[in-house]
Amino acid sequence: MTTARPSGPFRVGDRVQLTGPKGRLHTITLREDGELHTHHGVLRHSSLIGQPDGSVVAGSGGHEYLALRPLLRDFVMSMPRGAAIVYPKDAAQILAEADVFPGARVVEAGVGSGALSMWLLRAIGDAGSLVSFERRGEFADVARANVETFLGRSPGNWRIELGDLAEALPAAVEPGSIDRVVLDMLAPWECIDVVADALTPGGVVVCYVATATQLSRVAEYIRGTGLFTEPDANETMVRGWHVEGLAVRPDHRMVAHTGFLVWARRLAPGAVAPEQKRRASKSSYSDDDVELWTPGAVGDREITDKNLRKRVREAQRAAAGARMASAREDDDDTTTA
Repeated sequence: MTTARPSGPFRVGDRVQLTGPKGRLHTITLREDGELHTHHGVLRHSSLIGQPDGSVVAGSGGHEYLALRPLLRDFVMSMPRGAAIVYPKDAAQILAEADVFPGARVVEAGVGSGALSMWLLRAIGDAGSLVSFERRGEFADVARANVETFLGRSPGNWRIELGDLAEALPAAVEPGSIDRVVLDMLAPWECIDVVADALTPGGVVVCYVATATQLSRVAEYIRGTGLFTEPDANETMVRGWHVEGLAVRPDHRMVAHTGFLVWARRLAPGAVAPEQKRRASKSSYSDDDVELWTPGAVGDREITDKNLRKRVREAQRAAAGARMASAREDDDDTTTA
């Protein structure tokens, strides 16, 4: 998964984030004859090509823009989306709670728009492997293009399997061979049994769910299998601060609830975890409760086929630009050598 170092002068095909005087962002892919048109005038891409990262350039109207290569957190927030993304604050927490390490063998489902895939690929490094499961081919196309756009090429240690995880996982990996599993899906409890078979003893499963009812059900299912340690759960909220001189106060807006995380570790075959004493609670649920966990009830929004095809085209165009930039760098390295 060796990729070009994201530094040096801007090249054709690079993704560049432009910040205007009022903080408005524009993310572009550099082309030799490209132009950014705004109501402040025209900024020619040629004025950026060859400039170092962190340069300030002016458009035809005199407005200045700060030009930077997007960080991964910037990229995932502006990339084409087929499905909702895992936000950077949650991705960072997933990497921490799952203890994703260089060389880890990881499974994720579903792949969505590829946001979490990029964080996982960065964490596992060249020695690790990532298998991503996705039920919709269009989402997989968007994810592939987004990953290739950011990395400049398609990583050799990553593959996408189309199909339902509960059915496809046993055939895709050897039993007991996976170190970490991340489930970002509506009903992760449906896959816990096959995940238990795939995980190595001591391996970690992390589930990312949107609602408290989903959180309750998946935690109870994990607990009920007897195959894992006691599940832990949390949510991450980020509150920004305005800091200017003596005006130091919380921002008026904050990134609050986006999802819950629940995780547990695989026990050794035949092991029984010591019983933990806890207060009695209502852990059972009825068919009426299950109805509350349907996609419509939890606010799962369906993207239209027309809109999804547009997102696929956008992502693939960006990936083509990234391939061009990577090829140019390889040619430059060969010439220098």
